[in-house]
Amino acid sequence: MDKLLGERYKLGEMIGTGGMADVYIAQDQRLSREVAIKILRSDLARDPSFVARFRKEALAAAGLNHPGIVAVYDSGEEPAPYIVMELVSGYTLRELIHSGEHLPLERALEIAEGILSALEYSHERGIVHRDIKPANVMITDQGDVKVMDFGIARALDDIGATLTSTWNVVGTAQYLSPEQAMGETADYRSDLYSLGCLLYELLTGRPPFSGDTPVSIAFQHVSGAIIPPRQVAPELPEGLNIALLVSLAKKPEDRYQSASAMLADIRKLRAGQSVSTKVARKPINKKRVLALMMSVLLVAGGISYSVLTSGTVASSSLIEIPNVVGLNQIDATNLLADFTVTILRSHDARIPKDRVASQNPLATSKAKKGTGVVLTLSDGPGDAIVPDNLVGQLLIDARAALTAAGLVVSRTEAVTSDKPQGTVLKVTPSEGTTLVAGGGVLLQIASGDIEVPLVLGVDEISARNILTQAGFLITQLEAYDPSQDLGIVLAQTPDAAITATIGSSITITVNRQQ
Repeated sequence: MDKLLGERYKLGEMIGTGGMADVYIAQDQRLSREVAIKILRSDLARDPSFVARFRKEALAAAGLNHPGIVAVYDSGEEPAPYIVMELVSGYTLRELIHSGEHLPLERALEIAEGILSALEYSHERGIVHRDIKPANVMITDQGDVKVMDFGIARALDDIGATLTSTWNVVGTAQYLSPEQAMGETADYRSDLYSLGCLLYELLTGRPPFSGDTPVSIAFQHVSGAIIPPRQVAPELPEGLNIALLVSLAKKPEDRYQSASAMLADIRKLRAGQSVSTKVARKPINKKRVLALMMSVLLVAGGISYSVLTSGTVASSSLIEIPNVVGLNQIDATNLLADFTVTILRSHDARIPKDRVASQNPLATSKAKKGTGVVLTLSDGPGDAIVPDNLVGQLLIDARAALTAAGLVVSRTEAVTSDKPQGTVLKVTPSEGTTLVAGGGVLLQIASGDIEVPLVLGVDEISARNILTQAGFLITQLEAYDPSQDLGIVLAQTPDAAITATIGSSITITVNRQQ
């Protein structure tokens, strides 16, 4: 890609994509440095009120100068709204969670402390994030924590995005505060609730609430009883159990009242001290719960009265429905022996195959013995379709399209052709084929010899970006040289300036302590 934004930023490879925006590496030609540029979705770019709000909030976010916040350098609106950010070498907490890696308690608390430090700083300056979730938390190659997307979350919140119309933009349902689920104003305590959801998942391996639709999860945030983290992970200290339950209180007034207060407790826990915070024990008004659930439906644009208008039954004849989300079918039906169970199946990227992804009615609801309970079992991550019109595109554009579709380039094969160098000639499997999400595609591309870039002495992430953008595949080896910085490229084969066939593999040796 050879496009210049703001007569200054030369766009390179797309390094990330999502429901809200695409992210590219770019070269700031004025300051001779690499940056990350996030370009907003076209439908958002067509909303004048959003563009105006986005401009204002991007400038506000640019005023945040904190080591735990990804810096915002600049913004613009042509050809679509974009922000220019610090390029962080590392990975998101979302990637870490999806990898299945189990974090030690100390490391999870260290990450929470880093996020809270950033929130403490932003809250003191009047900026509420509103979209704290794993995808918005970066872990750098040095292990530091950086929170991103402050301005975008605020701008989106203020244009009245709803659960249905822009769910992927507003945030992931698993980390949404009850007040956000009901369309109410989010404040700094909303950020603390979302952080509580994130930390709960880091420590227990599962989010506090799950379901097959955003609305079903939103219901649980508003009225569902949370399973105490120690019931899921008994090894957790009681003080941490209390801290999480306080941060996840339904009512904002029952939570920590500031990031500083929660940060103080996290630091106590890291030091092996007890916390003085208490969990509020306030009864929930049943008529209020019904009103809140109706609010969730209205915010989502849905109409569903079956849960809310199911005739009045004497409370003495009702029994509580247990929470079976995450269990296999046998264990779940055993726990639901007093009810009539119906099994459905649906794809769910976050719940392992053949485990319960959601239940209806929700856990802790009360119903008569024999009442029907619908369980939805996960069929795994689901499918992805090989995009159309890949043939004829340049390799870098085809790779971006595949990434957006949930697929990867598994291999490239260079062949002689009269087409421009790097042009995609054939796709295997063919366009329109359905694959398991995350699967790989073979691209046959027009061959040609190009000069191998110099990546010696460059950090691993930058080296990979340079080589990928040039059209090469990468083979990585590791060695250790105590005289060199960790993570940099010690050697490359072929050498720089030698010509090699586009799509061929370049071997880099990265400095790693053995």
